[in-house]
Amino acid sequence: MDLVDDLQLPLGDRERTRRAFLAAVGVAAVGVAGFGTGVTAVRFLQPEVLFEAPTRFRVGRPEDIPAGTLVVLPEQRVYLLRTPAGFVAMTAVCTHLGCLTRYEAENDIIFCPCHGSRFATDGSVVNGPAPLPLPRLALSLDNGLLVVDTAVTVSRDTVLAA
Repeated sequence: MDLVDDLQLPLGDRERTRRAFLAAVGVAAVGVAGFGTGVTAVRFLQPEVLFEAPTRFRVGRPEDIPAGTLVVLPEQRVYLLRTPAGFVAMTAVCTHLGCLTRYEAENDIIFCPCHGSRFATDGSVVNGPAPLPLPRLALSLDNGLLVVDTAVTVSRDTVLAA
């Protein structure tokens, strides 16, 4: 049996429309891939900047905060406590799973609404499941103003004398 060279045969209408359709699909696929590559290249050239809140911020003058007061700074997620010995800054983020704690003034306690941990106003754990006390943050004086740095943790016995 002789082989027929079908590439030499004239194309019928059905074969011509099929080939035209497949060619159009191929051109569209290359166009979509090229467009996607172009969009990705343009996005790659644009800077991706993440604006975060500053880690250092001013709280106020030490003489404006009476002894025994716990100041809640919700935007910065910080508690500032003035003890008779001086000032202490603590994070308001629970050490159990990272939830944001709340201060209950009527009970004079800091609690975590997620899993029920309770902390004393000095940050020590009163009731679990939190495994550790609230970390203390670096606190300093700058031109007579209290400055908290949330990026730096300090030891539990660190107090800024007032």
